[in-house]
Amino acid sequence: MADKDKKPTLEESIINPIDGEKIAENPHLLPYAHERGGASIKPMDQGKVVGLAMSAMYEQTDMQLDQIKAQIELLARQANEIQNRMTISERIYEAEMGIDPIVGRTYHLYTRKDGTNVLSLVSPEEWGPKIPFAFVATIKLLADHTWDILVRREDVG
Repeated sequence: MADKDKKPTLEESIINPIDGEKIAENPHLLPYAHERGGASIKPMDQGKVVGLAMSAMYEQTDMQLDQIKAQIELLARQANEIQNRMTISERIYEAEMGIDPIVGRTYHLYTRKDGTNVLSLVSPEEWGPKIPFAFVATIKLLADHTWDILVRREDVG
């Protein structure tokens, strides 16, 4: 068979009406929409994007730093409370006790005029108008044998 007797294949018989020079080989790589219904693509303002990202980053880090600051303040208060409990506990265990303290009970710490401490079951209100000692604190014995300060006279160290 000669070439001219041969029938053209389907691919050979279709003629593309679009000029081959006006067709993109990889349209997905174009920086703009390549078809009529395609989304419009606008270049981004890099300065605006960076500015927004920086302000978001500053806001987030400020928030995290505020949280850490609050946690530090809480830990400092807790440490101060533990220090106060330790100081009171030392004063109580050095105090004169006419009783055997029981866990969970409330007691009252007083200071005599000579500077010695006294642990008592009697509250300042129960003494009446004339208290024989200077009130220091109302305390409660905890299970770990430290004392929880329920009421404390502020000017006593």
